Amino acid sequence: MLPLEAWASRPVTEVAVSLLGSTLRHGPVTVRITEVEAYAGESDPASHAHRGPTPRTRVMFGAPGRLYVYRSHGLHWCANIVCGPDGLASAVLLRGADVIAGEAEARTRRGGVPYERLARGPGNLASALGLTGTDSGALLSRAPLGWTAAHTPVGQVQRGPRVGVSGASEREWRFWLAGEPSVSAYRRSARAQPG
Repeated sequence: MLPLEAWASRPVTEVAVSLLGSTLRHGPVTVRITEVEAYAGESDPASHAHRGPTPRTRVMFGAPGRLYVYRSHGLHWCANIVCGPDGLASAVLLRGADVIAGEAEARTRRGGVPYERLARGPGNLASALGLTGTDSGALLSRAPLGWTAAHTPVGQVQRGPRVGVSGASEREWRFWLAGEPSVSAYRRSARAQPG
């Protein structure tokens, strides 16, 4: 297995696929990642980094192997893994996961929803882990975070268009593990444009 920074320095779609089946811990809660979406920085119209660095996105332009956490529609936090070479601002959105440790804490944070919905969808996943904007920029390998790689057989990986994006909506950069109940449903944006 590559060291964290070398692993995260690879192209965004490679990192996205290799995240499937890996585990991410934040404090007492650990999840096994089942669904992700890749975003290729300034070359990707759907990426937050498309227009260059801003105060919110500056962590995306930094060293790989860190979290980029942002507030979506003012409602919930979403977590991404920064990847690609330093300065290129690629990131992988964590969309779905199974809670494999700290279930009681995750249930408290999520209001007692059924197990398969604890971390289904990016806002729910970040909530189950207890991630907020203060975690943006944190290194995956430094407490309270912890990341462990996994080997996922290629036959289990499915791919399709990203969920709810208006730019570059046809890119099949959403990846998930087949048959996992924690994978979210596909929803095409009403404003979707090919590209």
